[in-house]
Amino acid sequence: MHILSIHAATHDSAAALFRDYDLLAAVQQERLTRRKGAGGQPVEAIDEVLAIAGLTRRDVDVLVLSRAHYPVRFFNGFNAYKRLEDGVNRYFGKHRNRDVVDEMRRAGTASANAVFKTAAFLAQNGLRPGIPVLFSNHHYAHGLSALFHTDWDDALIYTADGCGDNVHYSHRLLRNGALDCLFGDDRWLAQKRRVDSLGLAYGYATQALGYRMNRHEGKLTGLAGFGNPTRAEAIANHFTVGDDGRVDSDFASDAAMQAEIRAVARTCEPADMAASIQQVLEDTILASVKRLLDRHGPRRLCLAGGVFANVRLNRLLCEAADLDEIFIFPAMGDEGLVIGGALQYLLERDGSRVWLDRRRRLDHIYWGRDYSADIDRALAAAADIRKLPGDPVAVTSGLLTEGLVGAIYEGRMEFGPRALGARSILASPADAAVNQRMNARLNRTEFMPFAPYVLEEDAAIVFGVTAANRYACRFMTITTAVRDAWRERIPAVVHVDGTARPQIVEAATNPLYAGILGHFKQATGLPVLVNTSFNAHEEPIINRPEECVGALQRDRIDFVVTRQGVYRRG
Repeated sequence: MHILSIHAATHDSAAALFRDYDLLAAVQQERLTRRKGAGGQPVEAIDEVLAIAGLTRRDVDVLVLSRAHYPVRFFNGFNAYKRLEDGVNRYFGKHRNRDVVDEMRRAGTASANAVFKTAAFLAQNGLRPGIPVLFSNHHYAHGLSALFHTDWDDALIYTADGCGDNVHYSHRLLRNGALDCLFGDDRWLAQKRRVDSLGLAYGYATQALGYRMNRHEGKLTGLAGFGNPTRAEAIANHFTVGDDGRVDSDFASDAAMQAEIRAVARTCEPADMAASIQQVLEDTILASVKRLLDRHGPRRLCLAGGVFANVRLNRLLCEAADLDEIFIFPAMGDEGLVIGGALQYLLERDGSRVWLDRRRRLDHIYWGRDYSADIDRALAAAADIRKLPGDPVAVTSGLLTEGLVGAIYEGRMEFGPRALGARSILASPADAAVNQRMNARLNRTEFMPFAPYVLEEDAAIVFGVTAANRYACRFMTITTAVRDAWRERIPAVVHVDGTARPQIVEAATNPLYAGILGHFKQATGLPVLVNTSFNAHEEPIINRPEECVGALQRDRIDFVVTRQGVYRRG
């Protein structure tokens, strides 16, 4: 059975394709349209995941939709929003797209199918009539995407983001083979929306400091390390955590929260504002999580939702809550809803016992298209690019040792916000100045050093990798301490607080990526390399071969390495 899962919203639209429990492909819309964080209907992403699997839209057996934004023509009862222009009915202004949950609440129904014209949607999108259509729950989908990729018997599943399906958080427990919701499921759809989102507060702080909300929150996380939380108390006074772990605030509306955050930001330096909102986020979420853990007893924590893109917060939760293990789904933002949505369908189809037995740990998130057959041809065809003689691993190691910066273009593209060795830029970690040089070439303004990647056997020697955080470290979703003996030897990847955001790699998952690091370690004695995403500022991660060629021609990097060779300009 083929399950097509779609998320269509104002940002982070995506599509995924499953064959029962096997994920065949997942692609973000931005990688295809080349618009960072692209929203809207993921038409291109739908076609891409089907093409990767060698299928057409008529081969889809089940459709899963997030309860997000769709054209108004697919909703019942919207004749009032039409007007006649030149004899043609047109949809206009803010009414072109509507949110499914808003319309469910307006109609007073708990059924998305009661407000949505599913038959018309299937027909327009070339899908077979009458196939099952499931509207997934936002936070349930987030949580399932994390839980499915564990093998735990008990866990707290905690999600947090700006908003989804009328709530900003959800709390679920796995115990005794059952999954119970404590807060945040469909029972909250009909209730008055709470104004308690720390995700929104962090976004408003990002906006107040001149950055783009829903895109540049990571800049604040880095900037926070250079400031003092002088205004944390002023912000924290608005938030409380109940005995049941629920976060609440005294804000009357999102607009009131936004206005207050802006007012506070005007009273301090940007770095201090970043440090303040970071501390409020950390203290409040930690208090919430600890109360839930203390009350219900699990020792393992699943996290998903955009708030948990914050790698400093994730480290605090792991260490201060004294967990046995933590896992953050690597596509923790709304793009990850397409994974969890399909998993929700399977859970409802098969029941919890079967679903829990089918879980598996993640080895990788290489779920995009594989251009291995095309990349070398594209590079070789460029008149100003030449292939260097020699083994790609040894040649790349030598160039990195010389201080050059290269990109690896290998296999299937990553899914989610992180480049993890398929479309990554590599550099030596020995010189801290490489950060400034690389940022200048990529037109980036970053406050954090770049992240390192490390072989499995060296991870705990260089970093504070433990049984609790090791799984999360495979996907660069958590910071750890850098061991004292290594901080001065690898300064390009060490944050101001002495931490780093490592990626642990194994040769079985990506032999080229791991092989380059192994050779570099032999040559230099350094067991890590810099890994940053292969893209310039405000550009999605490189996808197609021609984008890779263009980056090399524009001097974003000094060379590109593939399975077949190393390529340079000139």
